[in-house]
Amino acid sequence: MAFDDKAPNPVDLHVGGRVRMRRKFLGMSQDGLAEHLDLTFQQVQKYERGSNRISASKLFEIAKALKVPVAYFYEGYGEGEHPDGFSESASEQSVHSFLMTAEGIELAEAFPRIKSAKHRRKVLDLVRSLADDR
Repeated sequence: MAFDDKAPNPVDLHVGGRVRMRRKFLGMSQDGLAEHLDLTFQQVQKYERGSNRISASKLFEIAKALKVPVAYFYEGYGEGEHPDGFSESASEQSVHSFLMTAEGIELAEAFPRIKSAKHRRKVLDLVRSLADDR
């Protein structure tokens, strides 16, 4: 597969997105991660956007800082290429894409805290309505 030399590599985009997702899940700022890694927040931002490739040693440091194994950053990449025949459904892929966004993480954390089933249903109806209003 040929890639545009100016566009970030899809693997770098995926890994960067997973860094962002995990950092936000832990409630850590880009400044906080940067300080832990002895980098600038701008460099962390570039890693998360996929515009700068993360070296193996830096990814190892990031994994330690975010308390995950290095393999975590590659989870979900290259679906359909599993030798054991596993393949995510379209629904699973949608959930994964949703959770790769900052808003998705926030919604996923906040939604279960809505005590009323009626209110949860209204939120779902609102989201469906907005999604259909393209």
